[in-house]
Amino acid sequence: MHPMLNIAIRAARSAGNVITRGFENRDDLAINAKSDNVFSTKIDKDAEQAIIEKIKQSYPDHSFVGEEGGIVEGDADFKWIIDPLDGTTNFIKGIPHFSVSIALMHKGRIDQAVIFDPIRGDLFTASKGNGAQLNGYKIRVSKNKDLHGTILGTCLPYKNKADLADYLPRFTRIFAQSGDVRRSGSVALDLAYVAAGKLDGYFASDLKPWDVAAGDLIIREAGGLITDYAGGNDPMHKGEMVAANPRVVQQLVKLLK
Repeated sequence: MHPMLNIAIRAARSAGNVITRGFENRDDLAINAKSDNVFSTKIDKDAEQAIIEKIKQSYPDHSFVGEEGGIVEGDADFKWIIDPLDGTTNFIKGIPHFSVSIALMHKGRIDQAVIFDPIRGDLFTASKGNGAQLNGYKIRVSKNKDLHGTILGTCLPYKNKADLADYLPRFTRIFAQSGDVRRSGSVALDLAYVAAGKLDGYFASDLKPWDVAAGDLIIREAGGLITDYAGGNDPMHKGEMVAANPRVVQQLVKLLK
């Protein structure tokens, strides 16, 4: 195992301990509304701090980009992209479906990735060029040749509901040709599920780098393809993503354009 992946796993498990303790004591949560329909709790912040502290023990000079803490300056060649609790609303409501997402970007490319489900204990990992794993076992994206019968993931435009007018026609076209479309409340876990073949594909917009950085590498290492809605190769910075095996991505892009 790559030493930096090993540290990322330790950091994800440390954050997972913070989250599971908080999940058992949700009555004491102080909930902060960052914007309409977007929430944060002290657990989000504590989990992010746990991740940064664990990584800094081994790599004190690295830089960080976190959903809660913003940018922590350091060596720009090594940037950790962190979502300490992806699925905060599920967490607040007592729905046991959320995750920790950690990715290491080295010189502009994602090099290591971890997505950890602290409730189920599922650990999705990838190192660039070495494949993707779930709990130590190799995973691959599904082999569907077309959209017929596929189960897809998506994210509704809940942050900006004015975007619903653009989203619904695209959703309708895709839904008509697929088996079903699900919205789970955790983008990172959706992407991990695509990598493991639990979902056949994923599409969404209005995404942030910490939503998708880890899932990007894990899917690619599992044999999948990731593009933006136009089929471009920089979805993380464009904020929109299509993910699946290459054949399904091609059909999704055609319907999303």
